[in-house]
Amino acid sequence: MREHHIGMIVPSSNLTMETELPRMLRAREEVDPGDRFIFHSARARMQHVTPEQLRAMNAQAERAAAELADARPAVVATACLVAIMAQGPGYHCTAEDDITRALRAEGSDAPVVSSAGALLSGIGALGARKVAILTPYMKPLTKAVADYIEDAGVEVVDALSLEVPDNLAVARLDPADLREHYRKLDLSNADALVLSACVQMPSLPSIQPIEDEVGIPVLSAATATTFRILSELGLEPRVPGAGKLLSGAVAAPGVPTHAA
Repeated sequence: MREHHIGMIVPSSNLTMETELPRMLRAREEVDPGDRFIFHSARARMQHVTPEQLRAMNAQAERAAAELADARPAVVATACLVAIMAQGPGYHCTAEDDITRALRAEGSDAPVVSSAGALLSGIGALGARKVAILTPYMKPLTKAVADYIEDAGVEVVDALSLEVPDNLAVARLDPADLREHYRKLDLSNADALVLSACVQMPSLPSIQPIEDEVGIPVLSAATATTFRILSELGLEPRVPGAGKLLSGAVAAPGVPTHAA
């Protein structure tokens, strides 16, 4: 039994990152019982998804990273996707570097994964050049996310905002409702569907059923973050029932796929 300790930096009002990521990795334990995943969280204050609170939360990331370093995690993942993307294109590189420096200063050599960078990596791993996105954000923040993705060279062919500003209310959204919401998107030119461009909006139960229905890869910020975590750990990114990205058939750098 190999134990993998995963550090997570989460918004104080986030209820979903500590639900969906462990759920996916528990499912992976069932198909590969040789690995066990243990989670440790540090929180940064944020209640409402506004530019001011997002900036204030980002400023707490280094403090949270220093706290996690004491647990000596094998990898550290940071969420809130929009907190990073709202700061402008490419900011995930800056955020990951800042957290890495904070970890190194405390003697931790853990690699850092951001949900923002992970989503871009997941889209790239799928070979998608055109995506449709669904978010819980107000329209200006959804536009910031779309602009961020497009700056990375991926066209956003359509976007839907559910316009829920309260972060706790986002966590209470029923993922089953996404099976109707996504129908409002034009997927005719999309290579992939980002069902939840937010690690707070639950989507995991709907990813595989919608992917089976639409016939294109369906991913979320949470599944993309899981893909990156497993890749950084040198493990096959395979989780049953979580969409093509985690099917074991999508290559991660330096990690053999199930199909191979």
